[in-house]
Amino acid sequence: MINAPQLLSDLTKLLKRLEGDLRQRIHEVPELKISLQAEWQAARDADRSAETFETWADQVIIQAGVHWLLSCVFLRFIEDNQLVDRPWLGGTPESGRLALVRDRHEAYFQAHPLETDRDYLLSAFREAGALPGLHTFFDEDHNPAFRIGISGDAAMALRQFWQQVDPNTGSLLHDFTDPAWNTRFLGDLYQDLSEATRKRYALLQTPEFVEEFILDRTLTPAIREFGFREVRMIDPTCGSGHFLLGGFHRLLAEWQRNEPGRNPVDLVQKSLDAVAGVDLNPFAVAISRFRLFVAALQASGVQHLANAHDFKVSVSIGDSLLHGTRFALKMSQDLFDAAESHAESGLAHAYASEDLSEVQRILGRQYHAVVGNPPYIVVKDKALNAAYRRQYASCHMKYSLGAPFTERFFELAVSAADGCNAGYVGLITANSFMKREFGSKLIKQVLPRLDLTHVVDTSGAYIPGHGTPTVILFGRHRPPVDERVRTVMGTKGEPGTPNEPAQGLVWSAILGQIDRVGSESDFVSVADTPRATFGRHPWSIGGGGAAEVKEQLEGTRSTMSEVAESIGFASFTGTDDVFSASASAFRRKGFPEKAIRSFVLGDAVRDYQTGSDDFAFAPYHEDLSPFSLERESQWGRAMWPYRASLEGVVSFAGKTRKECGDQWWTWYRWVPSKYRDPLAITFAFVATHNHFVLVRGGKVFKQSAPVIKLRDNSNEAQYLGLLGLLNSSAACFWLKQIFHNKGSTVDQHGARQRTDAFEDFYEFTSTGLKNFPVPVDPPVDIASRLDALGTSLISIRPGNFLTNTLQPTRASLDQARNRASQQRRQMIALQEELDWRCYRLYGLLSTDVAVDDVYLSDPVEVALGERPFEIVLARRVAAGREQTTWFERHGSTPITEIPAHWPENYRRVVARRIELIEHDKSIGLIERPEFKRRWNSPRWEDQEQAALRDWLLARLEAPALWPAIANQPPQLCSTTRLADAVLRDEEFMQIASLYAGHADFDLPQLIAELVAEEAVPALPVQRYTDTGLRKRVQWQDTWVLQRREDAIDAQVVADNADSWRAEFADSARTSFGSDTTEEARAWIEKKLADEIKRRQDERKANEVGTIPVPPKYQNKDFLRSDFWRLRGGLDVPKERWISYPGCERGSDGSLVIAWAGWNHLQQATALAGYYMDMKDSEGWDSTRLQPLLASLLELVPLLEQWHNELDPVFGERMGDYYRGFVSQEAREIGFTLDDLRAWKPVVTTAKRGRRKVA
Repeated sequence: MINAPQLLSDLTKLLKRLEGDLRQRIHEVPELKISLQAEWQAARDADRSAETFETWADQVIIQAGVHWLLSCVFLRFIEDNQLVDRPWLGGTPESGRLALVRDRHEAYFQAHPLETDRDYLLSAFREAGALPGLHTFFDEDHNPAFRIGISGDAAMALRQFWQQVDPNTGSLLHDFTDPAWNTRFLGDLYQDLSEATRKRYALLQTPEFVEEFILDRTLTPAIREFGFREVRMIDPTCGSGHFLLGGFHRLLAEWQRNEPGRNPVDLVQKSLDAVAGVDLNPFAVAISRFRLFVAALQASGVQHLANAHDFKVSVSIGDSLLHGTRFALKMSQDLFDAAESHAESGLAHAYASEDLSEVQRILGRQYHAVVGNPPYIVVKDKALNAAYRRQYASCHMKYSLGAPFTERFFELAVSAADGCNAGYVGLITANSFMKREFGSKLIKQVLPRLDLTHVVDTSGAYIPGHGTPTVILFGRHRPPVDERVRTVMGTKGEPGTPNEPAQGLVWSAILGQIDRVGSESDFVSVADTPRATFGRHPWSIGGGGAAEVKEQLEGTRSTMSEVAESIGFASFTGTDDVFSASASAFRRKGFPEKAIRSFVLGDAVRDYQTGSDDFAFAPYHEDLSPFSLERESQWGRAMWPYRASLEGVVSFAGKTRKECGDQWWTWYRWVPSKYRDPLAITFAFVATHNHFVLVRGGKVFKQSAPVIKLRDNSNEAQYLGLLGLLNSSAACFWLKQIFHNKGSTVDQHGARQRTDAFEDFYEFTSTGLKNFPVPVDPPVDIASRLDALGTSLISIRPGNFLTNTLQPTRASLDQARNRASQQRRQMIALQEELDWRCYRLYGLLSTDVAVDDVYLSDPVEVALGERPFEIVLARRVAAGREQTTWFERHGSTPITEIPAHWPENYRRVVARRIELIEHDKSIGLIERPEFKRRWNSPRWEDQEQAALRDWLLARLEAPALWPAIANQPPQLCSTTRLADAVLRDEEFMQIASLYAGHADFDLPQLIAELVAEEAVPALPVQRYTDTGLRKRVQWQDTWVLQRREDAIDAQVVADNADSWRAEFADSARTSFGSDTTEEARAWIEKKLADEIKRRQDERKANEVGTIPVPPKYQNKDFLRSDFWRLRGGLDVPKERWISYPGCERGSDGSLVIAWAGWNHLQQATALAGYYMDMKDSEGWDSTRLQPLLASLLELVPLLEQWHNELDPVFGERMGDYYRGFVSQEAREIGFTLDDLRAWKPVVTTAKRGRRKVA
């Protein structure tokens, strides 16, 4: 039997080996690379890809490796299930078939002694392809295995893999024998075999119970309406074929029931003919085809391929959004005039794996049932994103693929025209379009023209593999028929992980209630909603009375748009890795102090505070105008490596910043009007709850922290009043009815976990906020006190406390913690008063209910777990009426009685509030964990340790420890020497003892550990994995092209500036009567700058062309997670030290480091000095010296670029000097420069864990 988990695990490892082998083959076989480059260029010319060749080729390599594996898997399944007499690859030892395989292999090489195992496997594929029905799997024109061959050694390993025997049992390790011929294991391979492919194509299997539900309401009624002989079904995003298999079996059952005497083979082929599928992922299509083929064999009763019918399967590789005929949505032709249509034959481009004529045939007709689970990722490829945007009206802003696929699904359904009935459409997709702004065109312009019949909220259901909140849509390709749409509205998510997902409580409620209008349960409610509701964006389909409370909150009140001047992003960098870092990282690299600004991130906007340690380089003057580029400045040099990446940032409109003519060193979006008045309210764009904070200038904002600006002349009190409203629980309730629920975590099955709604994240957009209801007389007084306490809390955070305290002690830190805890309890109490005041303002409390105005002479303190709703929740848990993780997640103790230490009048008010929560439906709906502030701040102990650590690290960077002046040239240092240098620093030792927890800590060990986590090796081979090194090569290629551009820029200026200036001066004298007036000089300088830029751009376009944007790094590209943490996706150096592992002095043995704040010349000076010391004084041999010299060689291109002017002290150009130095020293110790570049550290087999500071 097939051991699916073991097979997946083993094949995943084998795939990695094949990928490495294929990369080597492409490097060694020029015609292979030439062929791939031609295919890549054709894709770029057809606007199907904008990736670099290397990035694009990586996926081709993965696909080829997967096809080698899958081709073997298909053969093994056929062999072990006795569908062929003579196996090629393997068989069970006890059956004798393994011996047959070995005999066959030996005979092949007797006949072909000069060939390899690659040829043997390809021969096996060809033989199998000649059998009935198997040609499509082993098609030499389209199967990548025939085009991109693995090496003979890799083929031998692949062949031997299938013949492995378990030494303990003597059984075949991977036995595919299965009397039921179950191919579900192929679905697991499809989804999990390649992580890179899974992310690229958003691979996701549709559970059978979801597939059956959708087919029940699409294919089944289509069969009834159109007849089983006529009906056709397609899944345009078929993946591993779950919908296709389900449709095939349903259609076959219809044929068998209606024509029981007909030849089974005919019935099977008729059923296959009625089912079609397309997918962009080649190996997904291979799996779909094979699963359908096996199902066809099984249904026809064939036990041997030699006797099988040559079944034809209509599943093809292609892009359903671009290939095939575009069937305009008939009833809204005017809407789609703006979206270009394909020619009747569709997109003319095809990749090598795609059969263009076949995919055009499949997508060139319409179907009676269109079903599927389309991907809902955002397309990152610029060219492909733009291509979809041109073709589909629903593509808007940063759209998800769910939008155009919804449009395409309806297109592919038979339209209601010329007396024909309309086809059925059913799909499960991400619900993000319902509330996120990109979905507005789909909702307002596309869906209203179609007969949307059902909207089923499945966001609360437990669906394996679906970590994103989903919705199921049903409809027909015709104009709307009824005035109402059947709506299944979610009320509560799955309370736990069901043993059987198909029997989950939420899913069962959906099945049981969808046809019962007006039904309500704990999980869903069902209604026929006015169709007009679904023509407005955003959709709000909350059940359980939520819609009624939302209407009550809105009433006839003013909205935010009437009081706010603007709501939205103040700025976003476009590339955070470059523009965002700690303040010390920017200072280390010499960025101007005035441009290092506190950077507000959305996830740091919490509980009336924006406190974070994030900073940004904001290259803007006080008047908010951008800096001019200073190429030779320290900040200009630090930004230079990322020029191509910054120029390649794509806007909402699909254009790059370079195409838009933007200044690449500035932020992608900077809105000066948001910064002119210091007052603003910022908020968390994505959070589980509403977090709004008043800011008073001095900060810059990431897009995750948009800002609200009130109308001119608004004062602080008006801001505070609005702040109070927005932070209330009533506001939280309203916001969650309006905004997109992004979900929370997923479990090991990839299913969305929604055991508690308070952990769901929401996306709070500016567009939705414009409709926020604003009552009169907002709670300025309470909001002011909360704002003041929030500001005070920031001042006593451990980091700020250490900065502002001369000699921190354990006692003073504990006192600060106690003050912070007390202030937080006061804030919790005040927040309760704010919430209940707002219930009054929004009309949720009747006039005779006095629970919202408590006067107390002394502030009440309320701990987590003591709020009225928490007491009610604790009582329900104790009574077994509810389950929750609220108390556990927030570290609070559930109590069922009102605390006795509170003042009596406060206790009475709390008792009345509890009564209202339990008996007033509206109040009870809002006074729930999902709408109440969590106060979920990081542990004080963790904050304190982080602050102490940062203090120590900053002290270790003190300039006195890293001199770089004429009489004290920079020198490398070991961590032991660094420890010796701080041993007499009393303040350092005091903070270190607090950090370690005691005074007798091991100082050298402490320093070694601190430095190791903040240092990155100088040599790439010690930083990156193999994948990272390949990306590094692409970055270096980019830098070569950027240097060519720089050379052109400099040459244009040197060759022409003076003569052009003279020409323009002559023109100025003619036009202005003089060339010395202010107006004339300005005109001359502008004309000169324009002409220089024009000539530079012209030459760069002709001589360099478009510079490809190099790929981003990932965690897996770095050898250590610390390197990834410090460098990020663009490999921006933010480390404090540069390390030289393996270059330790024998007498010391500790890590050798350089300060990362030194420029390249200072680094080279220190490194060269250390090299000479080791060579002359320590007597190191050439092997030990090699990595030091290799590190120096890494610096040479940077020295030539930035430090090659004539040095006034040495009288030499230091870039030229060090190139000569490295070349000469390499010759002396017996190495070429290529030897230095090829150096690799000696691999050690044993690892020794570091001891913690004790």
